Amino acid sequence: MRALADTGAAAPHEPDLRHHGDAEVRSADGGPADLTDLTDLAVNVRAGTPPAWLKAEIAASLDGLAAYPDGRAARRAVAERHGLPAEEVLLTSGAAEAFVLLARAVGAVRPVVVHPQFTEPEAALRDAGHDVERVLLSERDGFRLDPDAVPEDADLVIVGNPTNPTSVLHPAEVLAKLARPGRTLVVDEAFMDAVPGERASLAGRRDLPGLVVLRSLTKTWGLAGLRIGYVLAAPGIIAALERAQPLWPVSSPALAAAEACCTPRALAEAAAAAEDIARDRAHLLARLGEFAAVRAVGPAEGSFVLIRLAQAAAVRAGLRARGFAVRRGDTFPGLGQEWLRLAVRDRATTDRFVAALAEVLTEVPGAAVRPDPAGSPAEGRFGEAPGEG
Repeated sequence: MRALADTGAAAPHEPDLRHHGDAEVRSADGGPADLTDLTDLAVNVRAGTPPAWLKAEIAASLDGLAAYPDGRAARRAVAERHGLPAEEVLLTSGAAEAFVLLARAVGAVRPVVVHPQFTEPEAALRDAGHDVERVLLSERDGFRLDPDAVPEDADLVIVGNPTNPTSVLHPAEVLAKLARPGRTLVVDEAFMDAVPGERASLAGRRDLPGLVVLRSLTKTWGLAGLRIGYVLAAPGIIAALERAQPLWPVSSPALAAAEACCTPRALAEAAAAAEDIARDRAHLLARLGEFAAVRAVGPAEGSFVLIRLAQAAAVRAGLRARGFAVRRGDTFPGLGQEWLRLAVRDRATTDRFVAALAEVLTEVPGAAVRPDPAGSPAEGRFGEAPGEG
């Protein structure tokens, strides 16, 4: 692995690419924590999901478990949802499987991953024997993408939008500048359905060469345990990825969920949920703005917020002792130990969290110190006025 364009301060250690938010809600012995006593702000799955109607659709599929899964109906439903032919859709066992398929099927010579972002793409590429290069986005620039930072001869580029963990939404026209003949451009849109109107999405675009869009149904619908996602790409890319898949990779219940989540009713519910998330996120950012010791990356557009504060590890431990699990940020390349990620929850939960945070900041030595602004983005990128996130 080589750090290609370090436009910001990289973490002083090699991050654990296999650490994910679910680890934060496990008990000390590795088993599941008692979630009756722990409020989960570490995992970006929407709370209160899956809805009852979706559970009923999944339950109804159980009568057909004796038959091998048939994904044709679900594939057509996803294709219609994005205005594409079925041959430009591939259903996967969660969006994470798609990264493994890409690493195996795309013969990249110079793969580049834009960080900080979800770490599984780089881990999958490494496991497949690739020498991965990183483009590290900078806190100074609000973690925004400059297409010129990506080398011209990179033949595989992977970027998230909105990006986990920064919650930055890159404009569609900026991402489109990365597409070119001879390059596979992978845009991870796992959280795009949490953005009102899904603005900046490239799903459904057919004019960009080598474009691959990944989507997940696990975040908005609470299906992380079921594993369902999909790939949108040109038929040749889809065929190559499908050849790398094992037989029957997606279960019948997951296929039923995929089909159900593409109905007009489901899309309307997801759109309403995105509006709720935006309002709840604005409330979270406003409450975080009460603390001089906390700097939140903004404007945030995802279902989570990235914050920077001193003594973050001790603060995380103090929050857990008070019943709140938050995601450590130092396992993301390009971030250090002073970063935490918070899932957006309802206002009552946020208010309880803020009360706990206030207690912790007064008790942890050094935690109430304002983060060093050196290298921060221009005024307004952090701690924006309520409603701007």
